[in-house]
Amino acid sequence: MGILFIVALVISALLLLLVELFLIPGSSLAAILSAVCLVWAVAYAFVNISALAGIITLIIALILGSFMLIAFMKSKTLDKVALTEDVASTVDRSVAAQVKVGDKGFAVTRLALIGNADINGHVVEVRSASGFLNEQTPVIVTRVSDNEIIVQEIKNS
Repeated sequence: MGILFIVALVISALLLLLVELFLIPGSSLAAILSAVCLVWAVAYAFVNISALAGIITLIIALILGSFMLIAFMKSKTLDKVALTEDVASTVDRSVAAQVKVGDKGFAVTRLALIGNADINGHVVEVRSASGFLNEQTPVIVTRVSDNEIIVQEIKNS
């Protein structure tokens, strides 16, 4: 009876591992249940049968689990869900190239170091040199390099 229970737990562990790999990957619930079944089977074998039975159970479970993982990797299942297309599009930076140092505008979005600002009537992505800036804060362009526009808050004096 004990050996039948151990076999059932090991088979359950391996089936739950297959469920985790093929049916609901990433959920971790089936993987956790699989580990629980495996630990329970090995512990049951050690406690209720003998130390040799526990070691044999552990070795058999590890070998079967390894074969299942190898079969999973060779089955090309990951290739079916993997991203294989190259992204060839680029961001249009022609408006940003027209912005010069000293141009003024205002923050369109909150500049949490990076955001959008309206400079010369064009909304462009900018980086704040003076920390976080709220929307509608007046800004001035302090530096333009490699299509990166650095702005600073205009202080009213």
